[in-house]
Amino acid sequence: MRLKTKIHLLTTLLMLVILVATNSGIYFLYEKFAYNTEEKQLQQRADELSMTLSQLDQQTNLQQVLRAYMPTDGAVYIYDGEHLKMKVQTKLNMPDVPYITFDMPVIWTDGTVVQVELMQSMEDVEKMMGLLKIILVVVTLVASIPILLASLALGRLILHPLEHLSQTMQKSAATGKYEKIEIHDKHGDELTEISHTFNGMMEKLEQHYQKQQQFVSNASHELKTPITVIESYAKLLLRRGVDNKEVAQESLQVIANESARMHEMVLKLLDLAKNKEHLDVQWGQLELNSLLKKVASQMQQAYQRPFIVDAEIPKYIYSDEKMFKQLLFILLDNARKYSEGEVKLRATETASHVLVSIQDFGAGIPDEHIPHLFDRFYRVGEDRNRKTGGTGLGLAIAQELAQQLNMTIEVESVVGEGSCFTLRVPKEAPR
Repeated sequence: MRLKTKIHLLTTLLMLVILVATNSGIYFLYEKFAYNTEEKQLQQRADELSMTLSQLDQQTNLQQVLRAYMPTDGAVYIYDGEHLKMKVQTKLNMPDVPYITFDMPVIWTDGTVVQVELMQSMEDVEKMMGLLKIILVVVTLVASIPILLASLALGRLILHPLEHLSQTMQKSAATGKYEKIEIHDKHGDELTEISHTFNGMMEKLEQHYQKQQQFVSNASHELKTPITVIESYAKLLLRRGVDNKEVAQESLQVIANESARMHEMVLKLLDLAKNKEHLDVQWGQLELNSLLKKVASQMQQAYQRPFIVDAEIPKYIYSDEKMFKQLLFILLDNARKYSEGEVKLRATETASHVLVSIQDFGAGIPDEHIPHLFDRFYRVGEDRNRKTGGTGLGLAIAQELAQQLNMTIEVESVVGEGSCFTLRVPKEAPR
């Protein structure tokens, strides 16, 4: 069963059930009210008759008195014990019509106690209830028409955007394009929000697809270059390397260098792929000063360059030690590659964050390149990256690690003076 049919059936049935229940309640309440009213009037008539009988004597024409208090289309019976002593009734045959009764003891004119019973015909009430029933049935049938129309309108209101969404998705699947929904409703209801969300999702998918295509293209290009160099020098080695020691030495050196560069690139691609997944971050309290000094010492030992640490305050941060060290190594290695002198590590704090800055004093980065530094394979200068052996992936990996650790990376640079990469670390431990 289609959703449209379900909506029509359920809404129509629900409204009809509510309408029938309401009309039934009206009918039974009115019936109860009508009977209670007639019973109170009959009781009041009986009280008046009792008071009148107590004031009469034996010479009074009792038939006339009883007829005066007899209910309309009703009767009055006087019982002396189990025997009928007197009765007054209309021409109607009371047992053939619905009626109500009220009886009570009364002091008769001769001083004895008799039982007076008053009967009231409910024929008029029943006729009125029958008419009311017909009216309510007609009202229910007439009201079912706008209910059905409202159900159809509701189904169309709800399903039209969903059908449009389904058609757009089918079109996207058929054409391979990232189709978007045209939004005409500006009221901002939930269905409009779904359309905006869908369009936003398609934009994200398109962006990710373009980035993926660019990534594959760049990776292919970057890997093709060392493979081409290795292949050409291997052929040169096959042709002349056996007889020429210098050619052999040069070829083997180039092959070794390009192989190492390709190996580094593959490892970074694997790191990047792993970092895109949600890693199991082991949060803990880290002593910042000792950690920065340890990382700086390792870098200084490896590259024989001064790495100066200034991080007395604050004392602690909350992070994953292994991932945070990897992030620092990437940023320090980047500073080392593009500068000649010392590299400074400095830690300060604000009300909500700890700021860990890595400052180099190299050539600096032009402003137009800063927004693209964390794009994969992006190069500020092709010749500079070739010289330093960069792959264009280090900062992309650093960005992924920072996001996993709830950090952000800010970049400030002045051409000719150097660059500063700042890690903004939240003070509060993640929950």
